[in-house]
Amino acid sequence: MNELVTNLKKLHEDTLNNLKLSKSNNTLRAYKSDFKDFGEFCAKHGLSSMPTEPKIVSLYLTHLSTSSKMSTLRRRLVSIGVVHKLKGHYLDTKHPVIIENLMGIKRKKGSIQTGKKPLLINHLKKIINVIDEQKIEKIKKLRNRTLILIGFGGGFRRTELISIDYEDLDFVEEGVKITLRRSKTDQFGEGLVKGLPYFTNEKYCPVTSLKNWINLSQIKTGPIFRRFAKGAILTGHRLTDQSVVLIIKNYLKLVGIESQNYSGHSLRSGFATVAAESGADERSIMAMTGHKTTQMVRRYIKEANIFKNNALNKIKL
Repeated sequence: MNELVTNLKKLHEDTLNNLKLSKSNNTLRAYKSDFKDFGEFCAKHGLSSMPTEPKIVSLYLTHLSTSSKMSTLRRRLVSIGVVHKLKGHYLDTKHPVIIENLMGIKRKKGSIQTGKKPLLINHLKKIINVIDEQKIEKIKKLRNRTLILIGFGGGFRRTELISIDYEDLDFVEEGVKITLRRSKTDQFGEGLVKGLPYFTNEKYCPVTSLKNWINLSQIKTGPIFRRFAKGAILTGHRLTDQSVVLIIKNYLKLVGIESQNYSGHSLRSGFATVAAESGADERSIMAMTGHKTTQMVRRYIKEANIFKNNALNKIKL
């Protein structure tokens, strides 16, 4: 009997570990951060956060609705449910008291999402121009321009961009193949290969800039995009995803563009928007960005064509 109990306990522990391994470290951190906020709400009002019940979650969502977007409410609900699952507790996040409350909140406040602005071609060229004109060390300029050009050219998420290693690159006659070993939508590491061709204009060509960066930095293994120490000393430490955001925002300010509505995601959305404007179909855009569903890509295409397919163009005044 004791042996059976021990085996069941081990199976339970292994199952919980499997649940944890099914999510990336970044995702788990986000879940924990969301749950911390829920825990503070419960503590303040003398409620139980673990395990909790649908009624308490519904109260929390109502509390959040006064200052948060619908997307935030949905994410917090997912986080609370996942953390309960990881701790071995069941929580019915589809309970009517939760779902109907969310429907009421949505009806009351609407759910239009205002995403971060895409970095378009004119922005990209201005940024590259200002980098090239900067009075800083050449190695710093080359890293920054390559980071931005590759991020845009490959439609990378910022976490994907900083994850690129030298071993992931394969230069071919047409350009460069970049193997993305893991991403937000590829948690099991099946991999994705992105092909970036040479541009006619070398000044703004991601492949040419990448080649120049590798030659100057003498990187032969490990992270492609690295941090600097004491000025212009290149370290072996990978650049952080937050650094990508700061670099983009810094150069937007230098070219005179308000940076508040831009983020690391602006490179990715910029690629998708520009590709859609240029007539690329959703399948080819998805092949580069790695989107698993058409919903987001169709949104980019719709926004890109808002003036191109505008009925007002048919009216002559």
